[in-house]
Amino acid sequence: MKSPKTHPAAVAEDTREKARAASRAERDWSSVFYRVALSISRELDLERLLWLIMDEVRQALEADRCTVFLWDEDTDELWALAAHGAEEIRFPASLGIAGHVLRTGEVLNIPDAYNDPRFNPAIDRETGYRTRSILTAPLRNHVGETIGVFQVLNKESGPFTREDELLLDAISGIAATQIENARLYAELKDSFESFVETLASIIDARDPETAGHSKRLALYCEELARLLDLSAQDTEKLRIAALLHDYGKIAVREAILYKADALTEDEQESMRNHPVFTRRILEEIHFPKTLRDVPQIAAAHHERLDGSGYPDGLTGEEIPPLARLLAVVDVFDAMTSRRSYRGRMDLRDVMEELRRGQGRLYDATYVEALEQLSVARFLEILNDGELSFMSSADREVLSGLDLRTLVNLLNTNVPTPEVRLFERYYLPDETQGCENGQT
Repeated sequence: MKSPKTHPAAVAEDTREKARAASRAERDWSSVFYRVALSISRELDLERLLWLIMDEVRQALEADRCTVFLWDEDTDELWALAAHGAEEIRFPASLGIAGHVLRTGEVLNIPDAYNDPRFNPAIDRETGYRTRSILTAPLRNHVGETIGVFQVLNKESGPFTREDELLLDAISGIAATQIENARLYAELKDSFESFVETLASIIDARDPETAGHSKRLALYCEELARLLDLSAQDTEKLRIAALLHDYGKIAVREAILYKADALTEDEQESMRNHPVFTRRILEEIHFPKTLRDVPQIAAAHHERLDGSGYPDGLTGEEIPPLARLLAVVDVFDAMTSRRSYRGRMDLRDVMEELRRGQGRLYDATYVEALEQLSVARFLEILNDGELSFMSSADREVLSGLDLRTLVNLLNTNVPTPEVRLFERYYLPDETQGCENGQT
C-alpha cells in the first residue's frame, strides 16, 4: 500500500501547491520590481534619487542598510553622496568588495562578512556597526557598462537568497538608467546656469555703476520665495528672471549708460525701453517649459500697480505676480546700494518709500515679506552673498532681527547695541538720493 505522501493524488496536489507558491512568489517579485521602478523613474535630482533608490532597495530586500556607490572615472574612485548610517564615502575603486564587483561585474552574496578575506572591518570599528551579510551587485546601464555598485547589508531574516540576487540585478538596470538620466539632467542644468550667469556678467561688465545688482536681486528673490513658501519652480523662475532682468541694457548706447549729467527726454525714453529689449532678447532663448514665463517676468520689473510704470503701463493683475515681487526687490536694492553720486540711503527712508507705495505702486504682500528678511542676511546679500565679512557672533545677533524690527529700533533714535552693530556694517552715507529707487 502506498503511503499518503506518495499517493498519485497527493503528489499531484503537492506539485500544484508548489506551482501556486512559485506563481505567488513571481507576482510578489514583479510587484516589488514594478513599485521600485515606478518610484525612482519620477526623480531627476541625483541626491534625492540615490536616497530613493537606497530606501526602495532596503525595503524590497528586507535589509538594514543599502548604499549606492558610483564610479568616478576621472579619479578612479567609488563614491556615495550619502549612505544609511554614514556621510559621504569615497575610496579607490580597486579596494574592497565593492571594488571587486566593479572590476569583475559579478554579484557577490556573502553570508558571513567576517569570514571573507575581501571584507574590510575598519569601517565597522569606526562606526560601531556590525556587518553580518553582504549582497553586492554591479550597476549596469542600458548598454551593459558598469557605472557603479549596489551594496546591501544585513538581511533581517538571515543570509541573502538567490531571489534577492535576481531582484537586485533586475533593479540595477532601471536604477542605472535613471542615475544616468539624472546625471545628464544635472549637466544640462549646469550648462544652462553657466549660460545665464554669463549673460548677467556681461551686463555687469558693461555697466559697472550697477555691477552686482542682478546677482543681489537673485539672492533677495530666493529669500523672499523662502519666506513666502513659494514652489521650487516659481523660485527658479524668479532667480533666472532676476539675473536677466536688465539684459536689455545691452541695446542702450554707452553714452547714455555712462552719462553723468541728467538725461535728455530722448535719452530717458531709450533707457526706459531696456525692458522691451530684455523681453525681445529673452524670447529668442529656448527656455525649458518650466521657465517659459521668464521673459515676461523679467520685462515687467518696472511696471507699477497703478499703471504708472513702463514699458507697457500694466496695472494690477495684468502684472505677473512674480514680476511684482521682482519690482519690490529691484527698488529696494537700488536704494540700499552705493552709487558714484551717493551712498546707501538711510534704511528708514528706504522702507518708508516702499510702505508709501504699498497697494499703489508695489504689491503689499511682497513689501511685507521683505520686512521679514533677516538683517544678517540682508547685509550678506549687500556683500554679494559673502559670509566671511561678518563674525559669527555678530551674525547671531543680527539674525535675530528682521528689517521691520530694525527700522522700529532706528526710529527710536536710541543707539542700542543692535543699531550700532547694524550701522557699522551698513555704513550709511549722509547723501540721500534716488527718490524713486529705479535702476
